[in-house]
Amino acid sequence: MPLLEIDDLAVTFATPGGDVRAVDGVSLSVDEGGATAVVGESGSGKSQTAFSVLGLLAKNGRATGAVRWDGEDILNAPDRRLRTLRGEEIGIIFQDPMTSLNPFMRVGSQLAEALTEHRGVSRREAEREAGRMLDAVRIPDAKARLRQYPHEFSGGMRQRVMIAMALLNRPRLLIADEPTTALDVTVQAQIMELLADLRREFGMALLLITHDLGIVAGACEETVVMYGGRVMEKGPTADLFAAPTHPYTVGLLAAVPRIDGDGDLAAIPGDPPDMSRPLPGCPFTPRCPLAHAPCPTVRPPMDGRRACHAPVPDVRALAARLAPEAAE
Repeated sequence: MPLLEIDDLAVTFATPGGDVRAVDGVSLSVDEGGATAVVGESGSGKSQTAFSVLGLLAKNGRATGAVRWDGEDILNAPDRRLRTLRGEEIGIIFQDPMTSLNPFMRVGSQLAEALTEHRGVSRREAEREAGRMLDAVRIPDAKARLRQYPHEFSGGMRQRVMIAMALLNRPRLLIADEPTTALDVTVQAQIMELLADLRREFGMALLLITHDLGIVAGACEETVVMYGGRVMEKGPTADLFAAPTHPYTVGLLAAVPRIDGDGDLAAIPGDPPDMSRPLPGCPFTPRCPLAHAPCPTVRPPMDGRRACHAPVPDVRALAARLAPEAAE
């Protein structure tokens, strides 16, 4: 049984202009100790899917479907139960550590609060454990750093603080929402290496939310590709990278810089969909080079690997045309 299982999840936000369906029938799972990536452009519904797991939707949002944690359906569970899950069993790293950390509190106090609230330990013991966790995420001179404020840390160091905070209670699952956003490539690599090391050390599962396919290959065993609030394709990461079966996945992979490439990157033409006026068929239709008659009006069913009307051989030909180096 998967540790986390999301089944037919839909998230709708009530707005003055009408309802906006941000997530539309998403299903995915994360195994005990496993790692699953959810990738896609901004606005594809990745973060809202993750927020639904922990009951962190905005007040105008509502979620339907099922979210099972170790067999227990926790979607729209009472706040008391969700608070326990957030602090003790599921950790989360938010996109922007500068806005997630309180600028008026020392880092040590913010870390210690996670332990005093959920474990009931003394403040002194909590601060000692916080120092040990800062050491674990490779922040030098951790004891002195506990007395500093968030603005005294670099962007990469603030992200490490957020990781330390999420791991203080030894969660079974870590949700990392764009953990490398706004970081330079060297720091991105360090953060991803750190997450891999911590997974091995603590035996935790990982749900990685990202728009950057470049960081997925070495980090996750399974990958889910989202667009327009829906799952376009999912499967083992190695298979998805080697032989994508959806035109959107092909476009994302063609946009990833390659060491052996000529420097030219393929771009997906057009704009992301307007979620307040979704197409009845495939949301990728206006931007898809393989779109044909049924695509705008008939929703493609998920066949286990992909949701697409285009024949797989046509998708393979598209991949070879956009990224010939990858197809060799």
